Amino acid sequence: MAIWRYVLALCLVLPGCGQEAADNAAAPASVTLGEESGDRAPGSATRGEDAFIAGPIASPAPTNYLSSVYWPSARLEPASGTARISCSYDYERDGDGRTLNSLEFFAVVDAMNACRDIGVVRLRYKGKIGTGFTALVERVGAMAERMEIGTRILDIDSAGGHVEEAILAGDAIAESHWAIWVREDALCHSACVLVLAAGDTRSISGKVGIHRLMRDRSNATSRAELNAELKQISQHMRDYLERNGVAIAIADQMMTIPNRQLRLLSEDDLKQYGLYGTNAAQDDLDRIRLNRQCGEDFVRRRDSFRRAFDRECMEPGEAFEDMNKCGLALQSRFGFPDRTCPNVSPMSDQRRSPARLPALPPIDFDNVVATGSSGDAIAGDAKATVAPEAKPAAGATDRKAPAGR
Repeated sequence: MAIWRYVLALCLVLPGCGQEAADNAAAPASVTLGEESGDRAPGSATRGEDAFIAGPIASPAPTNYLSSVYWPSARLEPASGTARISCSYDYERDGDGRTLNSLEFFAVVDAMNACRDIGVVRLRYKGKIGTGFTALVERVGAMAERMEIGTRILDIDSAGGHVEEAILAGDAIAESHWAIWVREDALCHSACVLVLAAGDTRSISGKVGIHRLMRDRSNATSRAELNAELKQISQHMRDYLERNGVAIAIADQMMTIPNRQLRLLSEDDLKQYGLYGTNAAQDDLDRIRLNRQCGEDFVRRRDSFRRAFDRECMEPGEAFEDMNKCGLALQSRFGFPDRTCPNVSPMSDQRRSPARLPALPPIDFDNVVATGSSGDAIAGDAKATVAPEAKPAAGATDRKAPAGR
């Protein structure tokens, strides 16, 4: 076993890891899945529903250690949260996988190695947003990158935690291209909403709620002093929401709704704030890349496909298998695969797609006409339509996996 681990470690080490001694010396201190960052008192954030501010804005921890095998010792504290690793979408059939207690290098390797060939990792996390959660998503994301696991799903159930840790974790999630699920038996409240903002896609069947931020060790004796304390984190939060394509109006809500109350967001609210479905900022980056690679007509048809997919296929709580069938049928309706970019399609080009989709049958390009002014594909007799079985019947109760495109 020791030899196997050594060989695997060599396979996973990225270029530049020859500076092992320097990386090891510069490695940050051990972290746990508790609430020890900033100026917070250990154990002070026991009320998971509160969005705590822990003092001065935290700076991202050094991440150069992630490219080596020398990761600082870190464990998950069960009192604050639990993490499980699965290589499957179907949690009803396959469960949530194995428990991940240690965040040390070889522990993460052991937990994720089975996902390597499958190409899918689902991180089920239930607990508070704190320093350990940030370390968790950083390390699992870094290992997924090393193992070339393209599909990464954060399956979260959290009542909140520390705002600045949610922002740090969200930035790590955005860089690692995660889909985020809030499934029907889960919730995402308070600081968790900031984590939700970072996903490349967000599929929500559970409850999402917001309220006013709260400083757990405030020295304020007046409203003016309290406002001064909150002003910095408020601006930091607005900047974060903007770079993730989320309406900053939600930041106003998170400053006005009393802390002891909770506003649950409807599906319309989530769409209005940019917290539902495809991340607008990431979608813009994808469009820029695809425009360079495949041309404007491709991008117009892709945009039409995305709108149709969100409207016809990606409903909260629907079984993934049904969404998969629906999306495959939509591809041919909008002229995919494309003649210029046959290996790139609205379903297969997303590294965060929750499926290694089967290859589509060849399409007769001569029967596909250019898109109309609205961007909707126009075709002749060969035009495909969504098969009746592609979309579940109204009121279907099969809720095996949320969408996570």
